[in-house]
Amino acid sequence: MTSFDYILQQVINAVSLGSLYALVAVGLSIVFGVLRLTNFAHGDVMMVGAFTTVVLNGLGLPFVPALVCGVAGAAFAGFLIERIAYRPIRSAPDVTRLLTSLAVTYILENLGILLFTSSPRNFPLPDVLNGAWQLAGGAITFTSINILTIALTLVSLVLLGWFITRTTVGLGMRAAAEDMAAAQLVGLDVNRLVIIAFLVASAYAGLAGVLWAAQAGVVQPQMGFTPLLKAFVAAIIGGFGSIAGALVGGYMLGALEIFIVAFMPDSVTPYRDAIVFALLIAFLLFRPGGLLKPNREIKL
Repeated sequence: MTSFDYILQQVINAVSLGSLYALVAVGLSIVFGVLRLTNFAHGDVMMVGAFTTVVLNGLGLPFVPALVCGVAGAAFAGFLIERIAYRPIRSAPDVTRLLTSLAVTYILENLGILLFTSSPRNFPLPDVLNGAWQLAGGAITFTSINILTIALTLVSLVLLGWFITRTTVGLGMRAAAEDMAAAQLVGLDVNRLVIIAFLVASAYAGLAGVLWAAQAGVVQPQMGFTPLLKAFVAAIIGGFGSIAGALVGGYMLGALEIFIVAFMPDSVTPYRDAIVFALLIAFLLFRPGGLLKPNREIKL
């Protein structure tokens, strides 16, 4: 019989993993909500944030300022991607934008390999984040990095909710997502709003990249592929283009993966990813709009 302590431990693990998926899925949903563009380079922006943190920390910058610079570096990468790659093709057919997104992905990955090689590098963590707390006689373990992941995710998502619903820029982004042509007619600077959307989305990718690398203990140029794929599934489950849907989908997916490993027979565990993508197919077939079906507005 499964003990309550064991179940609580798996819930903690699920919330930690779901927080990472939610951070990445939120960034995907922001860009898709504004431009109807699936930004496959989003995972490589995670890599930019993680490597920026590693490099600056290696040069002697303390971990927290290096993390902040990593998030800022990812945001700047998002700005460059939008300005150089996506803006010139904003009115192009969907297939053109899709191919451009894939091209940006390969360019960033190969640039990362050129600069850092394809070999994994250790992700340095300060001693304070290598600790753990145990409860119930060691049956429940809270690691410092899991606590940091959950805390930073909750704080950043609360700030995003305030930004989207309480600021002029956030309301402008929602208006542009609803109808970009109408937003231009009423005098909104659509280009500025799109840039801000990419800055915000990429900052979330950078934060997710740092936290993902911190939990994995390594960083490498191809590190963004798996979390991007999982976040894409989470966004579809929740409702692509819906921020609230991205959160729901991210935490659902994190819980599903952890619970498969924790509670299913060992013979089922190797098929975890197959189960996840079977769930994706089921949603595409029977509920393609996701759990929280969005419209063209960025929704919370």
